[in-house]
Amino acid sequence: MSDMKISRAERVWRLLFDFLIRTAPARNESLGRRGLTPNDARALVLLDGDEGRSMRSLAEAWRCDPSNATWIVDRLETLGLAERRSVAHDRRVKLVALTPHGSAVKAELEDEYYRPPAELAALGRGDLEDLLRIFGKLAPEPARHFRGRKR
Repeated sequence: MSDMKISRAERVWRLLFDFLIRTAPARNESLGRRGLTPNDARALVLLDGDEGRSMRSLAEAWRCDPSNATWIVDRLETLGLAERRSVAHDRRVKLVALTPHGSAVKAELEDEYYRPPAELAALGRGDLEDLLRIFGKLAPEPARHFRGRKR
């Protein structure tokens, strides 16, 4: 498709998407050092060490069948990252929460994931200010994929 037939928004998105794909190996390396997959990271994002999440809420958030959510949680438990906890008022309900090890791994991933790629860090102050202004319009409230940690 020629550039004339592609809208500006499509061109911007393609450039951004290609940049994210090109920089994915660093994120995947970070996961690989910990024996994790991208899906494991997605799972860690929704969990914390204090408040547990029900299997139903995890399946809904992950947009998967509850049996798949069970498989994901089983994997996180095997890795020592998450645990199922009983609820005092209803022993049939299990909540999933991060273990201390899982919280530490999540914090490490956050630190690495939020470290800007060299190509971005090398941009000048003006370009970075422009990007902040532009992306601020797309996400006025900074979305934290790794909830609970303040910078």
